[in-house]
Amino acid sequence: MESIQLALDWTPNVNHIGFFVAKQKGFYSETDLEVNLISPAEDDYALTPAKKVALGKADFALCPMESILSYRTKEIPFGLKAIAAIYQDDLSAIVSLKEAGITSPKDLDGKSYASYQAKYEDEIVKQMIINDGGKGNIDIYYPSKLGIWETIIKGDHDSTWIFLNWEGVQAKGKEIELSTFKMRDFEVPYSYSPVLAASEEQVKSRAKTYKKFLEATKQGFLFAAKNKAEAEKILSPWVSESDADIDFKAALDLSSPSFGDHSNWGRIDPGNVKKYLDWIYNKGLEKVKVNVDDLLSTTLMD
Repeated sequence: MESIQLALDWTPNVNHIGFFVAKQKGFYSETDLEVNLISPAEDDYALTPAKKVALGKADFALCPMESILSYRTKEIPFGLKAIAAIYQDDLSAIVSLKEAGITSPKDLDGKSYASYQAKYEDEIVKQMIINDGGKGNIDIYYPSKLGIWETIIKGDHDSTWIFLNWEGVQAKGKEIELSTFKMRDFEVPYSYSPVLAASEEQVKSRAKTYKKFLEATKQGFLFAAKNKAEAEKILSPWVSESDADIDFKAALDLSSPSFGDHSNWGRIDPGNVKKYLDWIYNKGLEKVKVNVDDLLSTTLMD
């Protein structure tokens, strides 16, 4: 059996359900793959998923498209490539507690934002505020990554970036009302998140193995969409104690329509990515020009 190491972008949640299903149902083992799913809780995010790939500690990372661009524009670039998208739609949003009276992004001027300290993140949020007629004068804080959501719930910070199909579902279950601001509603053509990323060198040298991994992963996500109750039972033991009370059915109901189907699961539209890249360059968030083709590797999905 060949080994595959996948560094998750967060503690196990609905975004990862297809991997856990593929592992539990034997889709990986049927193709002679032994897949290890690495949670960032193992090192409290000391290394990002993308960094683990760059250091050779993982074959694949789950990360936003911005991470691919970031590694391609470093002083010494690393050949990170986006391989497949988990969702065909953006399920994320900037949120605040409704009781705070923040009704649109411009109201975040003078407020606080709990950041994951990802490259471009803070400037993207500031630009969203500006697009809404504000000044972008938001105070940025960097709490422990795995504790960011809790700082919003407690009111320590005014806003952050979440997945509506996970933290959003958690909030609803606890009857916590949120104000939500989606990027595309405020002229930010946000791209895919999360994406599966891998080293360009490894994509070439282990193409056959990586293709098997992607095909089995696709099976896992499509199985989860059609067999929700079973998929929920497979994922639930892996979810952190702090998330254990989430409504798994609601989370999967929100997520599964964006998985795509057998013909387009994992698809990354280069036009979508180019639009986002052009926006990043036009707003001065990145100076080093990178072609879309340098960020994507679609050969494994053929």
